[in-house]
Amino acid sequence: PAARPQLRIHSAPAPARGEGPRNRPGTDQMGGGSGGRGKGMPRAMAPVEEVDVAAVRYKPAELQAPHLTGFPLRAFVWLLESPLLGPLVTSILKKQNNMTQVRPSLPPKFSFFTRRFRRAHRGFRSCSGAEQMLQHTVIPERPMFYPEYPPQEPERGVVTLGDDRDPVDRVEEALSCLAPYDPSGRFTSADEKNPFLYWKIRDFAYAYRSGITTPSAVAELVIAGVEEWNNKKPPMPMLIFFKADDLRKQADASTKRFEKGSPISVLDGIFFAVKDDIDCLPYPSKSATTFFDEIRPVEKDAVAVSRLRKCGVIFIGKANMHELGLGVTGNNPNYGTVRNPHSVDRYTGGSSSGPAALVSSGLCSGAIGTDGGGSVRIPSSLCGIVGLKTTFGRTDMTGVVCDAGTVEVASPLTSSVEDSVLLYSALAGSRPMDKLTLRPSLLCVPNLVSSENSKILQSVKVGKYTEWFHDVPDNEVSNTCEDALNLLCSTFGCQIEEIILPELEEMRTAHLVSIGSEAFSDMNAHYQAGRRTEMTLDTRASLALFKSFTSADYVAAQCLRRRIMYYHMEAFKKVDVIATPTTGMTAPKIPPSALKGESDYVVSAKLMQFIFAGNLLGLPA
Repeated sequence: PAARPQLRIHSAPAPARGEGPRNRPGTDQMGGGSGGRGKGMPRAMAPVEEVDVAAVRYKPAELQAPHLTGFPLRAFVWLLESPLLGPLVTSILKKQNNMTQVRPSLPPKFSFFTRRFRRAHRGFRSCSGAEQMLQHTVIPERPMFYPEYPPQEPERGVVTLGDDRDPVDRVEEALSCLAPYDPSGRFTSADEKNPFLYWKIRDFAYAYRSGITTPSAVAELVIAGVEEWNNKKPPMPMLIFFKADDLRKQADASTKRFEKGSPISVLDGIFFAVKDDIDCLPYPSKSATTFFDEIRPVEKDAVAVSRLRKCGVIFIGKANMHELGLGVTGNNPNYGTVRNPHSVDRYTGGSSSGPAALVSSGLCSGAIGTDGGGSVRIPSSLCGIVGLKTTFGRTDMTGVVCDAGTVEVASPLTSSVEDSVLLYSALAGSRPMDKLTLRPSLLCVPNLVSSENSKILQSVKVGKYTEWFHDVPDNEVSNTCEDALNLLCSTFGCQIEEIILPELEEMRTAHLVSIGSEAFSDMNAHYQAGRRTEMTLDTRASLALFKSFTSADYVAAQCLRRRIMYYHMEAFKKVDVIATPTTGMTAPKIPPSALKGESDYVVSAKLMQFIFAGNLLGLPA
């Protein structure tokens, strides 16, 4: 399956008043400003407002890491975890991949000297690129520990749902914003032109109301489908926890509501899956480990699950995933690796591998996943479905295993954009503390039936950083996404605007240090208590790398977050969305030797190439 384009969306803030920033030539695509380095003098980045973005030159990222399986992987993990050799190995890896130590700004008494240093070496061009840019670098910006946005203008053509309203009412409001439902052609048999027909949420709702089928009848098909996939050669372990009796019980209750003529909502009787790091009774949450339920019992549904359950949703079970979410292929030796329904010799992508495969195979209409590093968008792209990474803080993370970070969100996976609208309207709603700290904009959905919106896309400006867009190993990816953009523009009148986004390498590093430090902090007590030996080898390798990050690295990453946010907010003064491919490659093949564990950071980097801004900056994508 070809990778699909993604849009990072942000309503454009009003242009800054008065005189624009004083531009200073950048030294390279990093936007580093001036900066030769004398003996004992740290390199200094120019203040972000002084970087001349027009002078930035794109520089492709180069990642070096071995592809390991079997005994070499086991030996590599042993080296990483060795008290004596581990620091040396991680240091080499970080230097090879431009993750050398970064520093936040110096104390005020040193800032005078660094300013003089920058002025004295203005325009210096470094030949060593990103590695020297990050090594012993002074970053003048304050840290940004959570995504912060300037005040946003009210969005046009939308209906406000209300953050605190009952999810049933929000779904009903969102339903009224969709085009009228037309059942014609939706219930005929497949033909050569449409060999597989996904039933959308409204198809099921119509079929239930008109007596074509019942939730109980569909439940039996789902049970048979799960058993069929599990018994295939090779097997397709999309679910970690599945109880047929519980599924029948939920379906029977929904069927009775339809028989009485009192369904709860359009989501009543609709089948959904839940990723194994989101709490959903009666199942444990293991995050696809073999032990996590022993240290974190599930006492009630996660808020996201309870909102859907209140709408009448039927949950089929806990979906497989990359262990602890620390990978983007979906490889998992604990429960078996989920395979791509379109091509079973390929990965689904991850870490929400099970949710994506279940939706892609047609066994359920949607799923809830989590996305801290593309974990909803990557598998959705590789499996040919729709993955919506929501704005940071837009969904309540209470009851989600990865609840303490600054990049992670719970988000929907569906087979259509229409279904994403309905699922999002039920899931969304910030928790109280996020409303205070993040001050989210009003919760809304597009009004697709308003006559005023018939030509609204003509005013949409799509930002495209062409050199980055086409920096992929397979032209099929960029050409397909280019065709999609051209079709969008020719059909609806959108305009493509060329933009430049500096410091992409810093963005990748800042995201890695942020998510890695936060993940290791969550697991540290269990890691030190010896639980690491119960984890898969690639998880242990990742945690060993994350363990090497220091507090200075983490603070510096947050300083870089502020810089990257500035560049994106400046871009959003010119454009409404930024378009890139979702992944830098199509679905990778599964090596037979990888089924017992695999470490391939180069493939992971290609899959994650375009996803960092959505997580580091909290943008919807």
